[in-house]
Amino acid sequence: MQILMVAAGGATGAVSRFLVSVMMRASGTGGFPWATFGVNLAGCLLMGVLGAWLWRVPPDVGETTRLFVGVGLLGGFTTFSAFSLELFQLIERRDVWAALGYAGGSLVGGLLAFALGFYLARAVAS
Repeated sequence: MQILMVAAGGATGAVSRFLVSVMMRASGTGGFPWATFGVNLAGCLLMGVLGAWLWRVPPDVGETTRLFVGVGLLGGFTTFSAFSLELFQLIERRDVWAALGYAGGSLVGGLLAFALGFYLARAVAS
C-alpha cells in the first residue's frame, strides 16, 4: 500500500510539473528556466507546510499523507534533476549571470519558501 501511495503521488506530481512547463513555454518566457525555478520554490513552500503539519500530528496519523504528498506528489513535482540539467545548460552557454541567479535563487529562495511555509502553517495551527 505504501508503494501505491508514493506511486500515485509521484505520478500526480510529475504530470503537474509537466503541465506547468507546458504552460510556461506557451507563454513565451524566454531562455530562463522559469517553470522549474517556480516549481522548485512552490514545492519547497508546500513541503514546509507539510513538515509543519506532520510535526503537530502523531506519526501514525500523518504517515499516509507523508507518503502520498511528501514523498510522492512533492517528490515528483520538484525535480532537482531538471534543475541540474538546466543549470548545466546555462553554464554551457556561458550565461554566467543567469546560471548564478538560477542556482542561488533556487537554493536561497527554496530554503526561505520552506521556512515561510513551515512557520505560517505552525502559526495557523497554534
